[in-house]
Amino acid sequence: MVEHTDLGTIYERLQRLVSNARLPEVEPGTHYGLPAFKVGGKAFATVKNNETIVLALPIDRKEQLIEMTPEIYFQTDHYVGWPALPLRIDTIEDEELELRLIEAWRYRAPKKLLARFG
Repeated sequence: MVEHTDLGTIYERLQRLVSNARLPEVEPGTHYGLPAFKVGGKAFATVKNNETIVLALPIDRKEQLIEMTPEIYFQTDHYVGWPALPLRIDTIEDEELELRLIEAWRYRAPKKLLARFG
């Protein structure tokens, strides 16, 4: 289990993993007033609070992850029907989180950028 205490620590962890993944054209920013990472002006990872981040993923993928690992991935009424997947930041290891960040980046990246990234 990974322990996190504040939004800054979580944001720094996400920033490190985005950098490790070598995702191009990532912009720090905000999404609905919350710290976020964006590509092509669209948020793909948002720090909701000191326990939860939200990733942009297709609904079918979101449901698959919730079913596979409900201790990490979950859904609230607010996210039903939306391509947004909340996850418990203190239950996910860096390796898996990096893979999910790549997935979310790919989901939000403009097609031309995706083609260059591979």
